[in-house]
Formats: sequence, C-alpha cells, structure tokens
Amino acid sequence: MGIKEANIYLDNQWNTYYAGQTINGRIEYVFDSPKKVRGIHVKFKGEAHTEWCESRNQETSDGKTESTDTMHTGHEEYFQVSYYLLGSNSGNEIEIPAGKQVYNFTCALPPVLPSSFEGQYGYVRYTIKVTLDRPWKFDQETKMAFTVINAFDLNLNPSYKEPIHIQLEKTFCCFCCASPPLSVDVQAPVSGYVPGQKIPIRVEVDNKSNVQLHLVKVFLRKVVTYRATSPTNQTKKIKDVVLTIQEGPAPAGTTKSWDLTMEVPPIPPSDLVNCNIIDLDYDFKVECVVSGMHLNMSGKKYIAIGTVPLVGMVGQVAPSAPLPSNAETGETSPGSPSQPAVLPVSPGSPIMPSAPGGEAAPGGWVMPGAQPVQPPYQTLYPTLTTPVYKESPYQARTIQERGESNHMLIRGQSNFAPYYPTYAAVQPPPLPQ
Repeated sequence: MGIKEANIYLDNQWNTYYAGQTINGRIEYVFDSPKKVRGIHVKFKGEAHTEWCESRNQETSDGKTESTDTMHTGHEEYFQVSYYLLGSNSGNEIEIPAGKQVYNFTCALPPVLPSSFEGQYGYVRYTIKVTLDRPWKFDQETKMAFTVINAFDLNLNPSYKEPIHIQLEKTFCCFCCASPPLSVDVQAPVSGYVPGQKIPIRVEVDNKSNVQLHLVKVFLRKVVTYRATSPTNQTKKIKDVVLTIQEGPAPAGTTKSWDLTMEVPPIPPSDLVNCNIIDLDYDFKVECVVSGMHLNMSGKKYIAIGTVPLVGMVGQVAPSAPLPSNAETGETSPGSPSQPAVLPVSPGSPIMPSAPGGEAAPGGWVMPGAQPVQPPYQTLYPTLTTPVYKESPYQARTIQERGESNHMLIRGQSNFAPYYPTYAAVQPPPLPQ
C-alpha cells in the first residue's frame, strides 16, 4: 500500500535548459491510501564526477607478485538548491489524502555552468530529486536528470573561421632508391561546426610513387581528459572516434580527387567551460593506408564543436530544398513559428507530445503560460533558425549514485543521454572551387 505513481514533469518537452534559465516543473503522485509524511522535499543539483580503476603489480617481501587496485576519483559541485514543497524537516506529521496530488517547483539555474556531458570515466550531470520525508520509515525518492547547455558561440573566435588544411607527403625506398612522392591533400572550409551540419571535405591524391594508396580515412575524434584528485592527482586521456569516412584506392602513378561529407551528430560542445576535472576537445584526423610493409601516413588538426553556428560567411548556403515541416518530420523545434508558444493543456493534466518517430518525448509536460526553451543568444542573431534538440549517442550507465536507495524511482531513462541543439538548416560555407 502507498504510492501507485510518482512522475516528474518539466516545462519543456526535451528537459533541456541553458545556463541562467529557470526550470519550472511538478511532481505528480497517485496514492492508493492516505499517506503520513513529515514533508515533500525537492533537491536540484549540478555536479561533475570522474572515476576509474588502475591495477598495479607489486612484488611482496617473499618474492610473490600481487595485484593491487586503486580507485581514482574527482568531484566538483556547481550548485545545490533544496527546499520543502510541503511541510518541513522539523514540523508535525501531515496526512496526504489518497488519489492524485500535484506539487509545483521552480529553480533558477546559475548563469555559469558547464554543459551536460556523459563519458566513459566521468560526467557533468544535472538532476532533480523529490523525496517523501516519512518519519520512522524509509524515505521514498523520485529522481530524474535534465540537460544544461552552456552556449559556445563559434562567432566569437576568428580562428574558427579558418579552413582546415592537412597536407601529407611521403617517399618510399625500394632497393636503396627513393620513389617520387605520394602526396595527399585534405581540406574542410572552416574549423568550427555545430551538430546537424555536414562538413564538406575534399581529398586530393597525387600518387607519383610506386606504392598503392589503399584508403584515405578521415576521422572526427572526441579527445577527453579526465582528472582525479583522490588519492592523488592523476589524469586519464581517452580518444574516441565519433565518425569515420573513407575513400580509395589510388593506385601507383595516378591522381584522384573525392568530395565527401561528414554530418556532425548531437555531441557536447568543446571545452566544457567551467569544469575543472574534465577537458573535452575534438580533432580532425587523416590516415592514409598504403600497401606493403610501409608505414601509414597520418595528420590531424584541432576542430571546435559549438552550440552557435558560424553565421554570415561568404558562400554559406542553406539546404537546396525547403526543410520539411514539423508535421512531416515529427521533429519539434521549440519556439519555431510553426509551433504554438503554449500547448493547450487543462490545469493538472499532463501532456506527452510525440518525439521523432512517434516515441514519447523524455519529459513532455508543458504548463499553461510556459515559454518553450529559447537559446539566450537568439536575439543576437535574428536570422538564425531555432535549433532542433536531439539525443546524444553518449549515455549514462545509470543516474543512480552510490548510497542512493535501490528502491528509488528513476523517471525517464536510467541510462540518461543529454539533448543538444542541432542546426541542419544552417550549413557551413562550401569548399572553394
């Protein structure tokens, strides 16, 4: 006997906010009988955490080898806001009647926060936990995660408008004689992109050598440095391939040219500004796979992933065909002209709009008078389309932390993935002809 349902709903269907914005939401309970509580408590928290284990073999005094494991951890907290929606921690018992009960909450996010991030050995995560504070009994907790975006404006750094140009050249020795060179030239128009954009890439090969070039591989890589502060200061650097495209071959004595594209998925912005224990960078790597026993050629350049695309560049083009309407795609761009500012909802009735593909959106409740999530930079770029928010391919294993009850209700997916703004309607400038 007790809680039949406990659900947390926020005021935009993607559960996504920018640093400095205000979260409005509610907890909805359905009780099958009256419930005695001390109060109902809500806690908002933003934090970063890193953790990994390292094994080391050590020789004991009797000559045996033993393996010891060391857990390296780092932690920092950005904010914590908590208060009682009903009652207090020192008040008298309150009896909540059976049936559906709704309690509203609100929280103003600090203006300086790192973007949400989920990685192999750490995360930047924002959560809401609502607790039924029950005297003399175990508390009953309901928890969910939400996304926070720290706007990364590519227009503020002129270097992001510079092209990417990787030139590779190699000669191969055969019977003490050096062959003419194999030259590979790879170009992209700018050094800064946002999710949803397609990076145009030109690959030019001049193979004067006597060795075949099997493949030219182009990688977009995520480079993450995790920092631990306990028991000692340690770092762990991981390079993950986000995307790969390839083309080839280019036989000996031939020239080849290929125009390729690479679409940036919904991934977190570079740098993770204001996070001191996780560094996030991206690079653009080229690897040339050659025949025989010869070593491959490779080169790389730094690339920035932002949340605000480069705008107003000469030669910048929009999609060749009009973008389909929201009704055709099923995608929702909050705040776009085709969407009403407020969804029609009767007080106390949750609405669960459909996400792309007809699936339920991660949050979905929109209260009367609420405004859709709007990027804070929208007024700076009046011609910029509003973004479409899409789920990241990088997920949490679970949002449950050590010490939290196994009986805690997790709303939404326990393997939470942040949502990031994407801009398919704002494409980068084309490569020069």
